[in-house]
Amino acid sequence: MSAYDPDNIFGKVLRGEIPAHKVFEDDTVFAMMDIFPQSKGHLLVIPKAPSRNLLDADPATLSEAMPYVQRLARAVQKALRPDGIRVVQFNEAPAGQSVFHLHFHIIPVYEGVPIGRHGEGRADDGELAEEARAIAAAL
Repeated sequence: MSAYDPDNIFGKVLRGEIPAHKVFEDDTVFAMMDIFPQSKGHLLVIPKAPSRNLLDADPATLSEAMPYVQRLARAVQKALRPDGIRVVQFNEAPAGQSVFHLHFHIIPVYEGVPIGRHGEGRADDGELAEEARAIAAAL
């Protein structure tokens, strides 16, 4: 496993170098809409502590992040009313990780609507902004 690279795209988002459709931010996590969503309302929860993924993360980072994942999943449920929610986390490229900064996917699942492929199909910025506002309001 390679070392953490602070110049990854999420590191740049956290430093404000790249814009994002922010849903929530505090000293611990940053939550934003996935611009390549697998379904409507696909959200990313990014711990601010630097780590490549679950395998090298400090256990304290993991224990601090999970209540946020739960809180944000509940906000997605309240705002968008999906039939279910997937929480996914990838570790290293062969497992599907494409950005090497620890993050959790909250993926709403809608009955009868297939989930898209990971990392494909750029979403409309207007729709992402609307979803971000709805989820933030549900917090």
